[in-house]
Amino acid sequence: MNKETIRGRWNILSWEQLYDDGRVVQPMGSELEGFIEYSPYGMFCVIARKDREPFSTGGQWSANDAEKAAAYGSYLTYAGAWDVEGNVVRHHVRHSLFPNWEGGSQRRIAELQGGILSLTARLEEGTPEARTAKLVWSRALPAVA
Repeated sequence: MNKETIRGRWNILSWEQLYDDGRVVQPMGSELEGFIEYSPYGMFCVIARKDREPFSTGGQWSANDAEKAAAYGSYLTYAGAWDVEGNVVRHHVRHSLFPNWEGGSQRRIAELQGGILSLTARLEEGTPEARTAKLVWSRALPAVA
């Protein structure tokens, strides 16, 4: 695998976390919207739970804390540089909804079969919450020359 094979836009199909204790969790449910795009300028990822609830107590700054927390928990976005080494894709995070990701790198094992890209990562290894996160994407747009 190299940068050319995954360059372009990919639509999210699924996201699940497979815990070592047998649990299977879909962090944002089974119906998702969003994409990941790999371009010469960087990568951008956005994933959202489909049919997110609008705020009922105010706007983006004045809604109550519970509604803002629910919005945070139903939306993920980050962007930055990226590289590929063998079957490993690294996302070097410059901007993120999650402040702790900024300045770090997200390491993903990539598998490409036809128009389907799977990205997996091990999380919290050595703890009771150890798991494999698996995100599956379908090709939406090919790379722009």
